[in-house]
Amino acid sequence: MFPRVAMVTTCTGRLAHLRETLPKNIADNRDYDNLVFVVLEYARKDFELENYIRMEHWADIESGRLVYYAHTDGEGFHVSLAKNLAARCGILEGADILVTVDSDNRTGSGFARFVGFEMGMGELGFFLCPDHYSIKKIPHGPFRPQRGYAGRLAIRVQDFVKMGAYDESFDTWRGEDIDIIARMQRIGFRMGFIPNSFLDVIPHGSDVRFKEYQHAKVFERAYEFKVISNRTETVVNYGNWGCGTVYRNFKEEPIGLSLLPTRVFGVGMHKTGTTSLHHAFQALGLDSWHWNTNRQAWRLWSEVNAFGRSSLLEQFYALCDNPIPMLYKKLDAAYPGSKFILTMLSDENWLNAIECLYDPKRNPYWDWDRQPFSNRIHCALYGRSDFDRGTMLARYHRHNREVVDYFRDRPNDLLVMKMNELDSQQSWARLCGFLGKPIPNIPYPHSHKDRP
Repeated sequence: MFPRVAMVTTCTGRLAHLRETLPKNIADNRDYDNLVFVVLEYARKDFELENYIRMEHWADIESGRLVYYAHTDGEGFHVSLAKNLAARCGILEGADILVTVDSDNRTGSGFARFVGFEMGMGELGFFLCPDHYSIKKIPHGPFRPQRGYAGRLAIRVQDFVKMGAYDESFDTWRGEDIDIIARMQRIGFRMGFIPNSFLDVIPHGSDVRFKEYQHAKVFERAYEFKVISNRTETVVNYGNWGCGTVYRNFKEEPIGLSLLPTRVFGVGMHKTGTTSLHHAFQALGLDSWHWNTNRQAWRLWSEVNAFGRSSLLEQFYALCDNPIPMLYKKLDAAYPGSKFILTMLSDENWLNAIECLYDPKRNPYWDWDRQPFSNRIHCALYGRSDFDRGTMLARYHRHNREVVDYFRDRPNDLLVMKMNELDSQQSWARLCGFLGKPIPNIPYPHSHKDRP
């Protein structure tokens, strides 16, 4: 099945444009079934846009092809917050891929199908945007897209969340779209291009562009875009993005959009159910990292210790297993707004698993000499390379005690899961309650029960 695409549009004072673009965009993309159009009226002051949707698009609302949201708070037009709110609404509608479509944008025929096909393989770190460099080399005329196409961006929901969305320090029009593209490239995400045939825009002047904030004209200067390109930020907002109250399809019941965790870190020691937690993350639709190769673990360890952050880490949303538990304080400092999960086993069960890990007769998968970073990590943990029950149990107790103590005044940021005491239903209930996720209709994964 092709991914669910949400074309999200935020509108304040642009009804004249939306009257022209919305019906055409809906008609031009009927060949892609798994598509929803989301229109967010930001800082609604009257009912003109709502009445238009009721009168002209009631059939689209009833069919589920179009969803109208209203946000009634705020003054003026805060561009990044408005776009982030619209994205959050798209996520509420089950989107796998978010496509930002400004009110003055015409998508062209088959655009959703193009996006779905291009991004349907679920590739991590791949997004679509206009080919800005090539477009700038086209002479002004019928073959060059009109100004206003720059905000078109197609990105996986998971990747959008990882980035912290549009930077909400960009409160007026000033290149928030260029900034998020630059941040994604800094992490190492791969860029694909939207063909120019899909970048049709209703021509208009700066009087319309800056209607909501005349003071923002200063940001049209070329110097401001150099400032953006010279930033070093990758992840922004730290969970506080797209927050506020919205109303869906003319209903009076408010929907509160609250903080989203910046990252989710499993900080339980190895052999405490981290593989199971990794698979649980994946079952919840989260891009998850668990020790895969020595090279990856070494890179993550080195980047965090050297730079305080990791571009490899930032390509994932949930992470557990070594070296994550050893870095939890640095990760908390680098990615504020994150959630932490401490998994535990009973002493005897954990010691048995560790003893198996160190026993070549019982663990034929492990070769200490051919996996030097594994040896280094374990030596850093325990101060020795051989198995010793007393040393390792003391280290295990110390780690658990220190994590609980570190988060003592922040109980909402730490979940302790004593895996021996939880059945499948309880495991899901605690994990999903902590993350604000619905409980999947599958058993909680219990990986490697009989393996070291």
